[in-house]
Amino acid sequence: MNGFPRLYAIADASFGNPERLVQELFNGGARLVQVRNKKASARDLLHDVDRILASAPEDAQVIVNDRVDVALISAAAGVHLGQTDIPPAAARKILGPNRIVGFSTHNFEQAVEADRWPVDYVAVGPIFATTTKENPDPIVGVEGLAAICRAIHKPVVAIGGIKLENAPDVLRAGAASVAIIRDLLDTSDVALRCRQWVALTK
Repeated sequence: MNGFPRLYAIADASFGNPERLVQELFNGGARLVQVRNKKASARDLLHDVDRILASAPEDAQVIVNDRVDVALISAAAGVHLGQTDIPPAAARKILGPNRIVGFSTHNFEQAVEADRWPVDYVAVGPIFATTTKENPDPIVGVEGLAAICRAIHKPVVAIGGIKLENAPDVLRAGAASVAIIRDLLDTSDVALRCRQWVALTK
C-alpha cells in the first residue's frame, strides 16, 4: 500500500447511489475509493463497478468490498475482505500479486495474525463508536490502535467513527490511512466535504 493516499474513502450504498457517490468523491479529490454495497447482487455490483471504473480518473484506485469475483472481472484495483469472507490467501491466488488485498481486523490479536497473511494493508476498527454497522465490534480506541501500529509491519487503515476533528489523533497513533464513510457521505455536499478531508490528510 506504499504511496496510497491517507484518505481511504468508502462509497457505502446505504448513503445513496454508489456511482453518484464515487463521482462526487472523485470530484472532491479522493483517489482511493472502496465501493461497498452489502445488499447488491454480484450482477448489480459488477454493473456499478464497471461504470465507476469507466469514468474514474487515471490516478484513482477502486477497491471492491467483499467480492473477489467482481474485483477480478471488473479489473478493479483490488478487494477488501472481512472476517467472514474468503481467506486472504485465496483472494491473492485469484487476483494475483499485483492487485490490492485488504483485510478487516477488530482487535490486537486479529491484527497481528493478519500481518502474516498476503495482504497489502490491515484495516483496524472501530476506533470510535460507529453507526455504519448493525452489530459493531468493541471499540479499539486510539491507544489500542497505537499498540497495533507498533506491533505489525503492514500499513494500518483505521476505520470506525473517525471525523475531521479526531482524525489527527488517529494519524498520530500510526495509521497509514483513515477510512471514512459517514463523515464523508452524510452531508449535502460530498465533494466539498471530501476536499476538506483531502486537505487534512495531505
